[in-house]
Amino acid sequence: MPVLPPSMFSFFTALAAHNNREWFDAHKPEFKALEQQVKQWGEALKDQMNTHNSIDRFKLFRIYRDVRFSKDKTPYKTHFGLTWHRTKPHYRGGYYLHIKPGDCFLAAGFWDPHKDDLFRIRKELEVDAESLRTLLKEPQFVKTWGGLQGEELKTAPKNFDKDHPAIDLIRKKQYLFVAPLSEEQVVAPDFIQTVDAAFVTLRPILDYFTEVLTTDLNGVSLLE
Repeated sequence: MPVLPPSMFSFFTALAAHNNREWFDAHKPEFKALEQQVKQWGEALKDQMNTHNSIDRFKLFRIYRDVRFSKDKTPYKTHFGLTWHRTKPHYRGGYYLHIKPGDCFLAAGFWDPHKDDLFRIRKELEVDAESLRTLLKEPQFVKTWGGLQGEELKTAPKNFDKDHPAIDLIRKKQYLFVAPLSEEQVVAPDFIQTVDAAFVTLRPILDYFTEVLTTDLNGVSLLE
């Protein structure tokens, strides 16, 4: 199994201190070598995940920032962002790895759900929230991921009861799960196994959301 290079962290630390085109161009060969190693690692994790999951695509985000609508005009990101997409429509949810000096983490779930998907999830929780709550209490999940995260409304969504017992789940705008990582974990020889095991722990919850999002409000499959 490939191993992620520790020099990623020193490179991004230096880039943060010299975030300009001149410095980056002078160090571009170093970056391209790191980028290639990270891509190989990401593809290897994809292969590992596909022994028990269904991942159709791995992507390493580009280093270049979109500064058109940002007050921060620095041209380069100071992290690697990796994502793995489950095969739609039969599998829903995605996985993410963030590699930055002092700020490494795994994430998974639904970062920007389509409005129709968000409505379908909320309607399911309106009828039955206990299925999800049970999964969120599973000890190995709690140990690895902590709990459900994500932005939420201050009150109930339109046409939902603000006093509903599951309003804490219904008012979510995102359904995210985040697990912090140390730099030592990221560059360890067994990091692929660590990440894969964390994603396996989350699988029952993503399967729950998949079942919801592949059925209509009456529970009839949309895939047939």
